Amino acid sequence: MSLITNPSHPGEVLHELYLLPLGMSAPALARHLLVPRTRIERLVKGETSLTADTAMRLATYFGTTPEYWMNLQRAWDLARARETVDVSGIVPLQAA
Repeated sequence: MSLITNPSHPGEVLHELYLLPLGMSAPALARHLLVPRTRIERLVKGETSLTADTAMRLATYFGTTPEYWMNLQRAWDLARARETVDVSGIVPLQAA
């Protein structure tokens, strides 16, 4: 599957593209971001969603944008919804 239909969880992106190359642990990043250790550990494990607060902190620390991080979460959420939400019974509104 492509990344468009099967995007990575933002925690996986954080782990693979940022933490591993830097040799940094989740608890170490949490200390730099001034957040509880469990927030980053759970994010990296894919157990929790990325919040706007965390997106702002990651953006500041890594020199990215909060939108970058939030778009990763949005793509993940929409991909999961496409797998589970049944909209087949909804009739689209017809223009007059």
